[in-house]
Amino acid sequence: MTIQQLRYIVTLDQERHFARAAELCSVTQPGLTIQLKNLEEEIGIKIFDRSRVPLTPTAIGEEIIVKARKVLREIDSIQNLVVTKKNDLQGILRIGIIRTLSPYLVPLFIRQLEQALPKMKFVIKEASTGELIHHLETGLMDVALMATPTGSTYLKEFPVFHEPFVAYLHPGHPGLKEKYYRLREQDKFELLLLQEEYCYNAQLLDICDKNKKKINDTFSYDINSIEMLKNMVRASIGFAIVPWLSVMSELQDGYCRSFKEPIPVREISLVVSDSFSRKLVLEKISEAIWECLPDALKTDKKYKRIKWNDSPYFLKMIQ
Repeated sequence: MTIQQLRYIVTLDQERHFARAAELCSVTQPGLTIQLKNLEEEIGIKIFDRSRVPLTPTAIGEEIIVKARKVLREIDSIQNLVVTKKNDLQGILRIGIIRTLSPYLVPLFIRQLEQALPKMKFVIKEASTGELIHHLETGLMDVALMATPTGSTYLKEFPVFHEPFVAYLHPGHPGLKEKYYRLREQDKFELLLLQEEYCYNAQLLDICDKNKKKINDTFSYDINSIEMLKNMVRASIGFAIVPWLSVMSELQDGYCRSFKEPIPVREISLVVSDSFSRKLVLEKISEAIWECLPDALKTDKKYKRIKWNDSPYFLKMIQ
């Protein structure tokens, strides 16, 4: 069993296709097939069921692949340590960002990041919080920018800033007559959530002190983006609580109202696996993000950090 063979089976599991996996591994398809066959003969176990389309791991094959990912992550950490000793600021960095933040923050900091780390290549991917945690723990991603705390003992978190939540109100909402938003009982029943963004939804339900089952279910909306959610509210369908960055250019349009202090916020952090060793890279990324933030996010205010990892709603939804 070789390290290269472990990389082959992990890539095959990721792509579920011999040709694509071979291309990613820079090997011919016959070569990849032979290496997989050699490994299976060596251990006496079939790792993949070739009779199924797409290619699917066997039950024990899935267990082997999970362990292979962990082995490769530790190997990568050794390689990263060597790179760190030689030059902290070179190489490829895979960065994941939660979907409720990426469209608004990435355009602000990407140029700043290129200037701070000119010799690095960045691969940026949007994903849900659950996907980011999985990718970090299995080594598919190096760094994630997400709301914390995660509650995972296998991850390390480095807070960067606090992003306030803002009430987003429809044109006829009585709260638009007030300077600050005060939660109404009716708003709790009209609260709009995002499809499968369980961590984000858990924070909103915490702010409203509500359980999902108590929310009006007359209609079912499959909303996958904050922009769609805002459009629904502007059409007088429901009530929303959104992150500040998603409305920073709309604060004067009349739909937004800030909460009174202590303002509910989400803590945005750089998150890495417990084996990640490139601390200088994290410092540079954190500085680049902080420099590009609007001044309004750098002011001292009384905050209430809204968590999600211990939410009964979140724990129920991921079971």
